[in-house]
Amino acid sequence: MLVMIRGGGDLATGVALRLYRSGMQVVICEIAAPTSIRRTVCFSEAVRLGEASVEGVSARRAEPEEVPLLLEEGVIPVLVDPEAQCVRMWKPDVVVDAILAKRNLGTRRDMAPVVVAAGPGFTAGVDCHAVVETMRGHYLGRVIYAGSALPNTSIPGLIGGHAGERVLRAPADGFFQGAKQIGEQVRAGDVAGYVAGVPVVCTIDGVLRGLLADGTAVTRGMKSGDVDPRCEPGHCLWASDKALAVGGGVLEAILHLTSQMKQKENADGK
Repeated sequence: MLVMIRGGGDLATGVALRLYRSGMQVVICEIAAPTSIRRTVCFSEAVRLGEASVEGVSARRAEPEEVPLLLEEGVIPVLVDPEAQCVRMWKPDVVVDAILAKRNLGTRRDMAPVVVAAGPGFTAGVDCHAVVETMRGHYLGRVIYAGSALPNTSIPGLIGGHAGERVLRAPADGFFQGAKQIGEQVRAGDVAGYVAGVPVVCTIDGVLRGLLADGTAVTRGMKSGDVDPRCEPGHCLWASDKALAVGGGVLEAILHLTSQMKQKENADGK
């Protein structure tokens, strides 16, 4: 089964890991300059570095003609294809929108036999066949076959007793320059980076779980980093519970919808 995933950030990577380990062939479509925060667990890093490895699974930046060979090698191809134009070329069995833009950036229900979207901005039965809930809480990872995910609250989920204060945001428009590395211990008041000479200051103690790549263009207020108050450096190297929960929901949706299609084909063939 060939699955094309729109997006290569941390949640999309959690989805890719679940599907890849379930025996599916996965191709990722990304933008030319990804703005992923948790870069140590993002296949989007293959765009910037040429290749990336997360939990022992390898991804490599590729041109469309290189896709078959990489899939044969067990490597996830990462294409710079923000509009997923390659869908027309490869005609995948499944398209997954895991961009997490909180709005639909062009995904349509007719892009593949099965189209699954993660998070708000989509309506199952309208622009996709199923939506997977991405908001932390009781419904995280739940598959919705009619309707939409919970609306975006713009409030980060609670981790270690902290929510919005764990997120680092750009203090100005400009280009981000890091002053620390992902995995470093930080304290409230530490400077994690700079934008146009203005410091990006940590407001809580913890481990720097995510940080934009140097040279990333940002606008004031844009998410630029993430401090994990649980103080476990190892968390920086593993897909999050949220990413894997969403990935599990996407896997369930694919298997359920595929099974339904086969049942219908069998019934029609009788």
